[in-house]
Amino acid sequence: MSTGLFGQDTKSIQLANEYYGQGDFDKARAIYEKLVANQQNIPLIHSNYFFLLLETGSYDDAEDYLDKLLKRNPENIYYHLDLGYLYSDRGDEDKARKKFQEIREQVKTRPHLVRIVADYLINKQFMQEAVETFLTARRASGNPYDYSLEMANIYRIMNEKDLMVQEYLNYVSQNPGNLKYVQNTLQNLLTEPAELESLEYLLYDKIQKNPDENIYNELLIWVHLQQRNFYGAFIQARAIDKRLQTNGSRSLNIGTIALDNNDYNNAIKIFSYLIKEYPDTYNYILARMYLIRSYEQRVRNTFPVDKREISNLIHDYDIFISELGNNRSAYEAMRSKALLHAFYVDEKDSAIQILNEVIAAPQAGDELIARSKLDLGNIYILDGQPWESSLLYSQVEKSRKEDLLGYEAKLRNAKLSYYQGDFELAQAHLDILKQATTRTIANDAMALSILIRDNSYFDSTQVAMKDYARVELLLFQNKDSLAIELLDSMKLRYPRHPINDEILWLEAKLMRRSGNFEKAAELLEEIYASYPEDLWGDDAYFTLGEIYERNLNDKDKAMEIYGEFLRIYPGSIYVVEARKRYRSLRGDFNSDGSL
Repeated sequence: MSTGLFGQDTKSIQLANEYYGQGDFDKARAIYEKLVANQQNIPLIHSNYFFLLLETGSYDDAEDYLDKLLKRNPENIYYHLDLGYLYSDRGDEDKARKKFQEIREQVKTRPHLVRIVADYLINKQFMQEAVETFLTARRASGNPYDYSLEMANIYRIMNEKDLMVQEYLNYVSQNPGNLKYVQNTLQNLLTEPAELESLEYLLYDKIQKNPDENIYNELLIWVHLQQRNFYGAFIQARAIDKRLQTNGSRSLNIGTIALDNNDYNNAIKIFSYLIKEYPDTYNYILARMYLIRSYEQRVRNTFPVDKREISNLIHDYDIFISELGNNRSAYEAMRSKALLHAFYVDEKDSAIQILNEVIAAPQAGDELIARSKLDLGNIYILDGQPWESSLLYSQVEKSRKEDLLGYEAKLRNAKLSYYQGDFELAQAHLDILKQATTRTIANDAMALSILIRDNSYFDSTQVAMKDYARVELLLFQNKDSLAIELLDSMKLRYPRHPINDEILWLEAKLMRRSGNFEKAAELLEEIYASYPEDLWGDDAYFTLGEIYERNLNDKDKAMEIYGEFLRIYPGSIYVVEARKRYRSLRGDFNSDGSL
């Protein structure tokens, strides 16, 4: 007798479901066959009973059961789908295909039912049938973009990446507000260079056919940025700027990204273009400032540094500052100028005076004042006043606790302790920073922590580690000749110490900085040959390629090294840049930045 609500035999249903879950199909089936006599039990037992019949090979019984249900409920789409599934499970693929085709035709003009059918088919792994369901509905609607996101997700499951990308493009062309979602999705899914190249070709084709659709240009900018092809990104940004009359804002953004990624030559091209094309806009001032900064970064990273170029940069900053007057951009330029005085022409007093002027100016803004305090702290290290440095770092750390500058200040305090040989205090700072939300800070903290830990473990007196820290301090203070003397001494005193790969790394940096590129390459090759798995293995090999490319002008050798790098260090942080340089040297890019 039924004891459940609305005539449902809940106790028997529960018992049958338990038997089914335990795999005791005979007992479960005996109860289910009594329960199906009451239609009100069907919703609670249908799925288990139907699949029990399939699992036990009772196909005829299952078909009879579905036929009875369909006579009573001919509009129930799930029963029709179950019948198609039954045909397929029994091996009758022709009947299954015809049934699913019949269902598609029935629901094609009813979007809600289209999605129900597709979800059922996806759940049962009938991916192609799900695709056909959406395609049939799309043809019926006459809209070639209908169901694009749903189809993209199916192709994603099927690993049909070209078709997936096409549907994501269909989707975003109709829903441009979801561009970021599509970019994030593609970033996670298109992990191979060839996949990004395929998307690039597809986007160029879309742009040619739809020249007024900005969304494809926006996506192409994104693709170029993933490939670190900043000039290609600029070409697309320039087109959008002209079309939307945005005074070069997108191009300016690409220029700053290129600068941040050390692509100084393309940054210079971009900012020079903006200065020429937009002379009467606010972006003109920003482009002027970033152009000087780009030249500055290129000079700083062209070895040996040309002091005449530094003097020219200081002069450029003076002109720029005088033109601007009393505003934030002028103070930013003053900060940059102060660093040139301090680190390149040994005019520390001038630098200190300029930075104190910035710090005392409220209109400079809190962030710039904090950055200037960090810079001033660095200059006091140059000047042999570490206590003044620590005081300034601590001020910024306290006032900017939870942001990037606060973490940067703590990292500088850690490095200051490291320079002074107080490794315990340095580690205390670094242990906190290893959990920092900023990846760059966390990585820098981890690298310094590993350096201290690994080399202190071998030598409890930490004498070698203290000497090494002194060398790094001398390098920071631009006392290269003293640093070289101490490194030579360390190689004689600690011939078997594990710090030797770090000694070679610093020596290579010194040789490159002084313009002795052949010796730098020789030392980097020694690091790679002797310590390929150690801390500086990938740094050394990537830098070796860079020296052959930029300093020794041996493009073939550089391309060979970058190619080997991609094979040997696939997980390195330099992989994207190495791939870009390899492709550039191979001649993959046209003058407009396209492939």
